[in-house]
Amino acid sequence: MVALARPQLGYTWEESLTEGIDVQLTLDVSGSMAAEDFEPDNRLAVAKDVVRRFIAGRTGDRIGLTVFSGSAVTRAPLTTDRRMLDLLVSSLEINTEMDGTAIGVALASAAARLQHSEAVSRVVVLVTDGVNNTGAIDPLSAAAVAEGLGLRVYTVGVGTRGPVVIPMHRFNPVTRRTEVTRVTMNDQLDEELLEAIARRTGGRYWRATGADSLAAIFQEIDGLERTPMKTKRYVRYEEAFPPLAWASLALLLVPVAAAGLRLTAEP
Repeated sequence: MVALARPQLGYTWEESLTEGIDVQLTLDVSGSMAAEDFEPDNRLAVAKDVVRRFIAGRTGDRIGLTVFSGSAVTRAPLTTDRRMLDLLVSSLEINTEMDGTAIGVALASAAARLQHSEAVSRVVVLVTDGVNNTGAIDPLSAAAVAEGLGLRVYTVGVGTRGPVVIPMHRFNPVTRRTEVTRVTMNDQLDEELLEAIARRTGGRYWRATGADSLAAIFQEIDGLERTPMKTKRYVRYEEAFPPLAWASLALLLVPVAAAGLRLTAEP
């Protein structure tokens, strides 16, 4: 009777269809990012941790990484390789070779990486704690280029308001060693410029004054840039009645075989 009911086993799998977002993360690694006003370490260390968590949560998107100080360097083009991106972000260090803050050059470099993208949404997330003080490209000109390409730029200014302590690495020619000197500097963040860049490209500007606020800002950006995911569900069935049918046939054949062998049971 169970075999006649024709039981079946179903195997399901899903196919996710989504139009991803391309994000070029642009992170300041200049000397001022070593300021010790972000617990438990410094600005760059906290930013790296937040960015790594942001990358881990963007499973359907391509993400690139640009770092800058006195110049800009693309550390990763747009990619879906989360493990590689995590390793690259983890390895970032303060740039002591060519100090400065080239915001315009960094934004132009990030825009160039997104220029030929065909994603439904193309975004630059620029994180800095300084003022544009070097580079051949004016930040507002770079913002105009981003606007022309249809890019949206989110700007994040980091740093507490007021004086901060920044470790400075200096080479001592007498001892021939690199020594660390702690210098107190005032807040130099150009919020007006960052607001102008974001406003011109249809993005937003935030100010992060600590680890918690920076994490909250990236969570907000994560929520703003989401594409609805469509899922197709497939089911494949396999017949489960054959073993039961063979077992039933075997049970029916038992008395026939016993009769053929003339087996009897003693009372």
